[in-house]
Amino acid sequence: MKRTILTGVKEYLASHPWISVVFKLAITTLCLWYVSHKINWLLTMRLLGSSNKVWLLLAAVLFTFSKLVAAFRLNIYFKNIGVVLPQPNNVRLYWLGMFYNLFLPGGIGGDAYKVILLNRRNLQTVKKLSAAVLLDRISGVAGLAILVAVYYFLIFKGSQYSLWLLLAVLPGLVIYYFFVKKIFYSFISSCWSTLLLGVIVQFLQVLCMYCLMASIQITQHHNEFVLLFLLSSIVAILPFTIGGLGAREVVFLWGSQQFGLNTNESIFISVLFYLITVIISFVGIRWIYKDPLTAETIRAAGPAII
Repeated sequence: MKRTILTGVKEYLASHPWISVVFKLAITTLCLWYVSHKINWLLTMRLLGSSNKVWLLLAAVLFTFSKLVAAFRLNIYFKNIGVVLPQPNNVRLYWLGMFYNLFLPGGIGGDAYKVILLNRRNLQTVKKLSAAVLLDRISGVAGLAILVAVYYFLIFKGSQYSLWLLLAVLPGLVIYYFFVKKIFYSFISSCWSTLLLGVIVQFLQVLCMYCLMASIQITQHHNEFVLLFLLSSIVAILPFTIGGLGAREVVFLWGSQQFGLNTNESIFISVLFYLITVIISFVGIRWIYKDPLTAETIRAAGPAII
């Protein structure tokens, strides 16, 4: 009975995608409304005018590099299932996916688009392509979790269970390996390399956060700001808001209150990171009108491991 109800709900939502749009808009608006009543937006925006634009540019460059590494990681997963995708084509497809994820959150998402397009080119089954995209997301979250444990320890220096959390990283890696081996066996050969790339992706974005802090001359509590950024990145992955907008700000707001940080500076950093994401992702609009893939350079590499 429960399965029948759940299936019916899924089918209804699939046939009425506007419900997802309205829901995400509502949650995003609610989050922003809540934050707007806790900070001085005018003072927060003034920080942008007084910020160091060189640091902002460097932050954007680091964010772009992080996405290039993420695209390279995803292509490794594609190769694991027999899809040979040249890096230039892969990067174009990845950027178009970023655009869809951010600007069309209620319709076809960027991850789904990549799966559908590659399947329509007869490169692999939907099931295997979906597994590659899903594991790509999981490895990213795993990278976030590792850095969260590190920065939590740096802040609390062994107290507040921070030592236990840091020590838990090692058994967590073992669990992650067996999880991939059991559920995503086709990708086991690249388990550690892709996880390392996941950490690199997140670390590049951490460096981006340091640049944002430097742009408004934040000289203290760097670890606290980074921890909030990492936690907000995890929250932003949840499909409840538009590109994480609103959700990130709520995390920064609550976190700044817990750590005694400047609330306006916290929200400024969060909003600015979102704006950088929007600007870089918008580049992907080019490949809506121009095929990101070229038939003569893409092929299936034979049967994939099941």
